Amino acid sequence: MQVIDNVKASVEQRIQSRPWLDHLVRAGERYQRQRGDYYAAGITYFTVLSLFPLLMVAFAVAGFVLSGHPDTFTDLQNKIVENIPGSLGTQINDLIEKAVHSRGTVGTLGLLVGVYTGLGWMANLRAALTEQWEQKSPEHNWLFNKISDLGALISLGLAFIVSISLSALASSTLGARVLITIHLEDLPGARLMLVLISMLLGFLASWAVLAWMIARLPREPVTLRSAARAAALAAVVFEIFKYVASFYLQTVLTSPAGATFGSIIGLMVFTYITYRILLFATAWAATASENEPEAEIPPPAAAVIKPRMSAADISMGIGAAYFGAGALAALLFSGLRRRR
Repeated sequence: MQVIDNVKASVEQRIQSRPWLDHLVRAGERYQRQRGDYYAAGITYFTVLSLFPLLMVAFAVAGFVLSGHPDTFTDLQNKIVENIPGSLGTQINDLIEKAVHSRGTVGTLGLLVGVYTGLGWMANLRAALTEQWEQKSPEHNWLFNKISDLGALISLGLAFIVSISLSALASSTLGARVLITIHLEDLPGARLMLVLISMLLGFLASWAVLAWMIARLPREPVTLRSAARAAALAAVVFEIFKYVASFYLQTVLTSPAGATFGSIIGLMVFTYITYRILLFATAWAATASENEPEAEIPPPAAAVIKPRMSAADISMGIGAAYFGAGALAALLFSGLRRRR
């Protein structure tokens, strides 16, 4: 047992001697203690649930666009018949026609359901981030929380728009078109420079959204400085994960089972890993040195003053009393003799 304690103490000493490793260990402990995996799974469920009303809204928007452009609608139906012959192509065309005719109802219903599921997703996401910060925010009523979640949902939507815009600028297709437009497609190193710029813009897009989520989505806003550093680390991991996931999905979707279930399973796995990255980055920011609470020094115990007497003290007191009584008796006796 003593050997195990010595080894444990030695390992802890080595970890503490390396600040980055000590920070990593403390972030991992915070993530596990605050049930990061549990919250990531819950947010993944609400994310997948929110996709269906979003698809309804997308169908409604497509219906409004196609209803105003009948030529485009006819061309789309003809291409579906050419590429997907048989009953499946007919069913898809019927679905498109229903989306065009019911665009108002589908859009309204999808928007209402989307707001409801979106608020549930936002509430779980904010609760997960708040847990990683170990905040003890004051309790508010249900309506106040929903209004706050709606504002956070709208703000996050705007942040996603900025991120998508940067990602669109980072796409290789758009970059290639820009090179062709300015007649630099044959310039040596132009393709490499395009790839580097695309990676940089993709990193900036991920970093901006993650930093905003880590700093502003918790119930009590936190410092943006530590959130920005943690978001930079999370953005690097997320960009690497996106490339790995794209190759993995290309491999999985080639199998018959992958073609049937691969898209939804891949979406759930991708979403789950993404939320784990976000929550661990939040734990990293929460365990930074500037966010660690100062150690509380307990006050000293109350001082109790009481006299203490020993046997020696008592014997000396008695002796002194006897001495005083003897001296007084001697004085009285000498006074009586003088009177006689």
